[in-house]
Amino acid sequence: MHITENQLHLPSSYLQRDVTCTILGTEGVLPENLLLLNDGQEIESLNLKASLQYQYERKGIAPLLVVAIGAGEERIQEYGIAGQPDYKQRGTKADSYNRFVVEELFPAIALQAPVEEFKIKAFAGFSLGGLSALDIAWHNDDLFNKVGVFSGSLWWRSKGLADGYTNDDRLIHRVIRESAGKPDLKFWLQTGTKDELADRNHNGIIDSIDDTIDLIKELESKGYTRPNDVQYLEIVGGEHNTGTWAEAMPKFLCWAFGN
Repeated sequence: MHITENQLHLPSSYLQRDVTCTILGTEGVLPENLLLLNDGQEIESLNLKASLQYQYERKGIAPLLVVAIGAGEERIQEYGIAGQPDYKQRGTKADSYNRFVVEELFPAIALQAPVEEFKIKAFAGFSLGGLSALDIAWHNDDLFNKVGVFSGSLWWRSKGLADGYTNDDRLIHRVIRESAGKPDLKFWLQTGTKDELADRNHNGIIDSIDDTIDLIKELESKGYTRPNDVQYLEIVGGEHNTGTWAEAMPKFLCWAFGN
């Protein structure tokens, strides 16, 4: 199966910039599923096309349309949690990015997509882009079925460590805990044992892993179960970079879109 690559240049009134998306399709074969990907400018370093090609050759996944959204110069403001900047006022445009995805990007995809409806619609991202994907999917489960979070910035917090911080100040954990409903979603979460060195509570486990495990506990408290609703991948020696995320990508693809 030959993978096609095209560019979509979308002027966004919400972001006040032109957004460049890389579209990966399947020549001569209708895609069954859709993947939106934050930090789409990284698809080469993620070896995404090679991962897709390998899965198609082994018939590991169903045909897929990938929309890789290029981040802008204000990435650290556009990504985050809508309406809730962190304690350093990062993420002030996360609400605008949410509205771009829902109100501008999705209609543009619908105009170009060769099918009327996708069976599975997933949103994934890396680091802060993973937090963004999780937040957007959580609030738009009418658009998404699955979400992938690679080394997510789940530490995103409303209070600095020196300002009386507690675990309750982590914003995405609070969003999930305080949500009234239970979105119809499935979750794939990945960390690496060398994601970072920080260990806030001095328990010998890096914060990246602690924050992810605690997020899983919040999901379980909402009624989600493992492994049916939540999958967790911890890569021994994995780092906070595209090399590790490229290693994890085939596992995510098979989880999200496997035949």
